[in-house]
Amino acid sequence: MNRVSLSLVLVTAALLTLAPAPARGDDVHYQLLKTIPVGGEGGWDYLTVDSEGRRLYVSHGAKAVVIDLDKETVIGEITNTPGIHGIAIAPKLGRAFTSNGRENKVSIVDLKTLGTISRVDTGANPDAILFEPLRAEVYAFNGRSQNATVIDAQIGKVVATISLGGKPEFAQSDGGRVFVNIEDKNEVAVIDTTKHEVIARWPIAPGEGASGMAIDLKNHRLFLGAEKLMVLLDYDSGKVVGSVPIGDGVDANAFDPATQLAFASCGEGTTTIAHAATPDKLTVVQTLQTARGARTMTIDPATHKIYLAAVDYEKGGEAQRRPNAVAGSFRVLVFGPTSVGAPPAK
Repeated sequence: MNRVSLSLVLVTAALLTLAPAPARGDDVHYQLLKTIPVGGEGGWDYLTVDSEGRRLYVSHGAKAVVIDLDKETVIGEITNTPGIHGIAIAPKLGRAFTSNGRENKVSIVDLKTLGTISRVDTGANPDAILFEPLRAEVYAFNGRSQNATVIDAQIGKVVATISLGGKPEFAQSDGGRVFVNIEDKNEVAVIDTTKHEVIARWPIAPGEGASGMAIDLKNHRLFLGAEKLMVLLDYDSGKVVGSVPIGDGVDANAFDPATQLAFASCGEGTTTIAHAATPDKLTVVQTLQTARGARTMTIDPATHKIYLAAVDYEKGGEAQRRPNAVAGSFRVLVFGPTSVGAPPAK
């Protein structure tokens, strides 16, 4: 996968007080609001919102496309990031960090110029990437070497390599700990951010093969995107406390603390929206039709909009497992809460 962290929640707290939130999560109805054309060739993975900087970063091919969240237009690129998977943002440091899977490196990028400051060696095939703000460290999760590379975000040096004992996918942090999905072990590994070591492993049954992860810092819950399930996990006890059915091919999860809505985007072309009515109860409130292959997603908690990457596929490729994308059709789909019955975007 690819893949909002503690820093994003803290940074956007003030913005959330300015933006009107829907009255109740179970009354919210999401519709397509806009399509942002991007174009270009190549695959894609994570999308990352910098709510404070009002930017959206989208991995695409060997670059990250930068979109103005307010104007909803492309404003720049972070280039020369071979096999890019994820983008982590450190607003106070003025830096971004990209995981470049094909060259086994993390790029450190100046947020103002979008130019590369330096590159740091990682394990094999860095995929998900996380900025942990309390210690100002970056975690790159290396799928092929099954470990995490920890980088001091200020000096750009590796400070630890943590063995994970399985293939890592997305991660979240509560400050003192980092939680990471271990896809092939059907568990969440818990990393102590001071010791830089795994201190616990939590099974996620009935979930399997978890990919996406979102966090509710207030209620101490994780939302895991597993095979056709969104799993709700209590990160105090390490126990699964609930689950709801979702579509096929999930790759990303998001959570909106203002509405208590959790999202799971699936490659089959749906995004499941569930309401956390209580810390231990999830209820599906909408199955949003998106686009085939729109499996990665992020949320802007200031506006409650979600963003998904998508392409068009060549005619006749519907039955193929890996159909060919129509050249230049790459785009970002913008969905948001609207009044029930409002006309969809064209």
